[in-house]
Amino acid sequence: MKDRYLELFDFYHCEVNDEVIKIEIDKILAEHFAENANKEVYSQCLNLIDLTSLNCTDTESEIASLTEKVNNFKNVFPHLFNVAAICVYPALVPVVKKHLNDQKVKIASVAGGFPASQTFLEVKIAEASMAVQAGANEIDVVISVGKFLEEKYEEVYDELSEIKATCGDAHLKVILETGALQNCTNIKKAALLAMASGADFVKTSTGKIQVSATLEATYTICHAIKEWYQKTGSKVGYKPAGGISTTEEAVKHFTLVKHILGDEWLNNQWFRFGASRLANQLLSSIEGKEIKYF
Repeated sequence: MKDRYLELFDFYHCEVNDEVIKIEIDKILAEHFAENANKEVYSQCLNLIDLTSLNCTDTESEIASLTEKVNNFKNVFPHLFNVAAICVYPALVPVVKKHLNDQKVKIASVAGGFPASQTFLEVKIAEASMAVQAGANEIDVVISVGKFLEEKYEEVYDELSEIKATCGDAHLKVILETGALQNCTNIKKAALLAMASGADFVKTSTGKIQVSATLEATYTICHAIKEWYQKTGSKVGYKPAGGISTTEEAVKHFTLVKHILGDEWLNNQWFRFGASRLANQLLSSIEGKEIKYF
């Protein structure tokens, strides 16, 4: 008798061909990239950014300064929408909470033993809970990749479900660390596990390993989200993160999301970019000159 996770994977046809996916991506971009390579889309992408600072060298003064730049953004760029969120380590959430004035900008925190997720479940739960109590609206956690690769799917599911429960009203973004998952079949399986356990967003990567947000990962996860929505009626967001540092790369991911999930996903309630360098690149593309605001 198959366990429920293998049945889940069969039901959603998780066995996919990486080479076919690459061909499909090339076709979509050849047909649709050019229509999205414009300042209107660049502005839209800017409003999708989780402005991220996840360095061991981060200081309270640096994060306070970053937050003040977000506060002042509309004064400098009154014609543009602000970023979607500021994403930091848990200990720096109180700094963002103290200084952030723009009520539309969310506070996101990584948690759960980020980036490796190699700690005790009790620690993961406590860290997520403390980040929420400190003011985080959104929690980004990494799946237990090692357990997933050993096919301990129930343990992965149970962990995520418990973390989701402790987040309360805060949204849970589940990071798959797609660059470590070896192939698109595993990426789709991990995305489905995340959604089944209650993820509000599926996120590609931590940005802390060599392979981060690839177009293949975006294609695969977006199709998983689409199929999940069609079969359950439950809508889940998508966040490519890590390594997206140019306007062209952002537009490629945007094009895939638009083509696969449709226009209703093209807002920061359902679509985010996790990035540290992308905001200045988009601003430069919009303004037609080099901008180093953030």
